[in-house]
Amino acid sequence: MLVKENQTKENKVAIDTNNIKLVQKSSYDSLLKGNAEWVERRLKDDPEYFKTLAKGQSPEVLWIGCSDSRVPANEVTGTKPGEVFVHRNIANVCVHSDMNMLSVLDYAVNVLKVKHVIVAGHYGCGGVAAAMSHKQFGLIDNWLRNIKDVYRLHSHELDRITDEPAKLNRLVELNVIEQVYNLCKTTIVQNAWGNGQNLEVHGWVIDLGTGLVKDLKVSSTGAQNLGYMYELNDAPVAAH
Repeated sequence: MLVKENQTKENKVAIDTNNIKLVQKSSYDSLLKGNAEWVERRLKDDPEYFKTLAKGQSPEVLWIGCSDSRVPANEVTGTKPGEVFVHRNIANVCVHSDMNMLSVLDYAVNVLKVKHVIVAGHYGCGGVAAAMSHKQFGLIDNWLRNIKDVYRLHSHELDRITDEPAKLNRLVELNVIEQVYNLCKTTIVQNAWGNGQNLEVHGWVIDLGTGLVKDLKVSSTGAQNLGYMYELNDAPVAAH
C-alpha cells in the first residue's frame, strides 16, 4: 500500500506556481496597459474628451443584458461611453425581488429619464442552457430557477422542439419576452407611463455568430397588454 502511495506521489505532475503567478501578472498588467493606450487614443482624437465625460451623463437607453463577456452594450450598439446606462446579470433576468436591478431601473427611469429600456439576451446563452438542464451548479441554481419558470410557462411549445440548439435559442427568446413583461409590471415603469413619461421597453436577442440584433417585436409603451390583474391605475396608498 505504501509503495502504491509513493508511486502515486512520484507520478503526480508538479505544478509550477511561479509560472502561474507570472501568467496572472501578465494578464493583469495588460489591462493597465490597455487603459493607458485607450486614454492616449481618446486624447489624440479629442483633447477635451475626458473633461466633457466627467461633467455628467444623459443616456437615453437603459440596457439590461447578460453578464456574458461577448455582449458588451456599447460595442453591440456602436455607442460611446455616456450614451447607454447598463445593468447586467446572468441570463438578463428581471425579477421583482432583485433590488439591484430595481434600483438601476428606478434611477434610469426617474432620474436619468431614459426613453428606452432594452432587455438584451443572446443565442447560445450559458445561463439559459444551464437552466434547461437537470444538473446542479451551486448557488446559481436559485437564480436559474427563474428561467425554469419561463420554460414551464411555455413547455407546450418547447417540448415539441426536438433539436436541442433550436430549443435553447427559442428559450432564449422566450426568456427575453418574459423579462420585458416583468419590467412592464413594475410600479417604476407603470408610474412613469401614468405620469405621461415617454418610455418604451424592448426585447432583443443578439446573434453571436453574426453580431446582429433580432428585435423580438414586443416593444411596450403602456400597460394596456399586461392583463387587468397587473394594471396599477391609482397612486400609491399612503402608509398610516
